[in-house]
Amino acid sequence: MTIVAESQVQQVLTVTGGVDTHADVHVAAAVDPVGRKLGHASFPTTPAGYAALLAWLTTFGPVALVGVEGTGVYGAGLARFLTAAQVAVVEVDRPDRKARRYQGKSDPIDAYAAATAALSGRASGTPKTRTGAVEMIRTLRVARTSAVKARAVALTQLKATIKTAPDGLREQLRGLDGAALLDACTALRPARGPRPAMSPFAKRPPRPGLLLDTTAATRRTLAGLARRIAILDDEIAALDDDLQPLIAQTAPTLLGLYGVGPDVAGQLLVTAGDNPDRLTSEAAFAHLCGVAPIPASSGRTQRHRLNRGGDRQANHALWRIAMTRLRYDQRTRAYRDRRAAQQLSNKDILRCLKRYIAREVHRAILTDLTPTRP
Repeated sequence: MTIVAESQVQQVLTVTGGVDTHADVHVAAAVDPVGRKLGHASFPTTPAGYAALLAWLTTFGPVALVGVEGTGVYGAGLARFLTAAQVAVVEVDRPDRKARRYQGKSDPIDAYAAATAALSGRASGTPKTRTGAVEMIRTLRVARTSAVKARAVALTQLKATIKTAPDGLREQLRGLDGAALLDACTALRPARGPRPAMSPFAKRPPRPGLLLDTTAATRRTLAGLARRIAILDDEIAALDDDLQPLIAQTAPTLLGLYGVGPDVAGQLLVTAGDNPDRLTSEAAFAHLCGVAPIPASSGRTQRHRLNRGGDRQANHALWRIAMTRLRYDQRTRAYRDRRAAQQLSNKDILRCLKRYIAREVHRAILTDLTPTRP
């Protein structure tokens, strides 16, 4: 009979980490394979802090998995670092209100909860890599979306100011719209009085003169808003010049689908991420976009309802594709008529269309972003 030393049968236990992320400090916790707490510590949100966090976790044993909260915001840098270090990372949702009510709220508690969720498999989502062309598209779209919203606000303010302008100025601009209206407002020059005296506390010289009346103030406002809109138009055009060739190079198959333009394609790419293989199936992509049917049956009534979850921007992009096809694509219009003859409502027909489009979009994204996929 062979006697084996105790040191020879001891197994090296793996460690599961959890991280509660913040803007300046990350709080990490470690648990063993059965969920026992090993310790927690805080680290700065710098490359050196990320390295120290990983080194601290390895002091307890080999790191098998790390659950990170907020991999798309505060935890993005840490997730990139851990992925580059060949450490498996899963995205962890923050605990719901019921769990917080019973367990309390603190950074170490949240870190241990993240580690436990990763260990149990309750958290299994793979975070976006955020290192490729799709991340470039997302960053550029942030600036473009902001500029588009600011332009819409400025245009609304311009038209509202015209409605309440003095009669003479309103008659001058009546009937103008679009570029003609903006050119006319940009050319407005307010009447000014004599230059005021220089104040000893002023940081810069005064304007050539004070505005004389309400009409002058309105002309000044309209000219400023029109110039702001022109600046935003140039900014949007410059961003489009960068976005459109980048999207065309990244996703030619997606752009080839009927009803998909650069703006819609950009949003769908951002939703899928640089690593669309993290989505296990086209059904998972449909859930992510909020177009998966939700059962709403009761008794003899068998039906599904609209999904109000998921990425609402991606849901809107699929809606735009569906509306374009309903208007111009004969096959889609024939499908709508056939389903309407089956007593389906317009909402149910649109829900089915978006679900089918999500399947088609998912295949196109996989083709574009994973060229080696059969």
